[in-house]
Amino acid sequence: MTPDEALARIRRYDGRLKAFVQVFDPPLTGDAATGAVIAIKDLFDVADVPTGGGARVPLDPSPAHHAAVVERLLQAGYVAVGKTHTVELAYGGWGTNRAVGAPWNPWDSKVHRAPGGSSSGSAVAVAAGLCDAALGSDTGGSVRIPAATCGVVGLKPGRGLVSLKGVHPLSPALDTVGVLARDVATAARALAVISGPDGEAAVRGPFDAETALNTDVRGRRLAAIPLEALGEVHPEVGRLYLDALDRLRSAGLAVEMVSPPQTLDHSFTPNGMLMAGEGWRIWKDRIEAYGEVMDPWIVRRFEAGREISDERLAEAHLRREADQQEFHAWLAGYDALACPTCPIPAPPIDAVDETVSPLSRLTRAANYLDLPGISVPCGLTDAGLPVGLQILGRPRDETSVVAIGAAFEKVSGWNGRTPDLAGFTS
Repeated sequence: MTPDEALARIRRYDGRLKAFVQVFDPPLTGDAATGAVIAIKDLFDVADVPTGGGARVPLDPSPAHHAAVVERLLQAGYVAVGKTHTVELAYGGWGTNRAVGAPWNPWDSKVHRAPGGSSSGSAVAVAAGLCDAALGSDTGGSVRIPAATCGVVGLKPGRGLVSLKGVHPLSPALDTVGVLARDVATAARALAVISGPDGEAAVRGPFDAETALNTDVRGRRLAAIPLEALGEVHPEVGRLYLDALDRLRSAGLAVEMVSPPQTLDHSFTPNGMLMAGEGWRIWKDRIEAYGEVMDPWIVRRFEAGREISDERLAEAHLRREADQQEFHAWLAGYDALACPTCPIPAPPIDAVDETVSPLSRLTRAANYLDLPGISVPCGLTDAGLPVGLQILGRPRDETSVVAIGAAFEKVSGWNGRTPDLAGFTS
């Protein structure tokens, strides 16, 4: 789409969708505006534009520089049309935000459903066709969760491929930068642009999108977790997952139903401990200064980290290293691992229980175990709500993740399905 087309759609639909916290009109460009139209999660710095971070009091009222990934995209010809909503300080999977408001999942114009988080606005903007792609951050599923609940592609690399410079942290041990897009190719090509060294960090890469997109996956071994080994899964999510596996078999992959040595749930609690412990140490002063105007559930999550001693945090890091070694050794026997992205479709936002995090139950493992992952739409429930298929790759093997995601996309039957936005006209 052209930037003018994107801005016209934003003006028409975003009054109700509320994907954006700030629209760039005219758009933000580099030396040559020739590429796709992007949106930027409001956790990433854009020079001279407040970085809100989903808070009433901005994290930085006027950053001096673009985040490294923003600079890379602009210099590659991408055009930015605005900054998108996020869960406050990126700490939540539902997509709720009681500080500044939450976007509306575009697949239901009558019921305000959870968009998924924390990259909520980025997913809504892509799903509604307000941009071609959007940046997100992922610490426990924050790119893949909203991608699944909003019916788009969410691509999360392993750590070290993409610079975190200029992206406000939640957990330095777990944080990654990813891309949301309507299709795998668009996500992969944006990942290629933002990958590689930033001049300061020892970042690996860059990623070769064209090689990945043209990789033949026929005969590749794909481990798929049996439905009965996944814990509680919504029946329609389970049905669509099993159908997706059959489609992957039709694409020539050797799909083997097998349980890993650690259930994906095994990563849930230790991943949460690292987020809380590291997050509290980063944001303690802010929470003590502005806690009264913050989302109270976000404050509770951070304050849980106050009870985690330095010794417990150090032990958690050591346990993580051991868990990674065990899981990586097992996964080396396969090309990738498949499971549903989220065990449930998007619920009404007023039915969200903030004391639990089911949407991230199957996604946190990728961050804890440092695996690349992608969520690709695999169908709609009878109520018309999207469901995502998650593909997790071996360490540093973003190529296989993209290749299998692209192969599935071709046989998925999704065919670029989009939500009916008639009820969102403003």
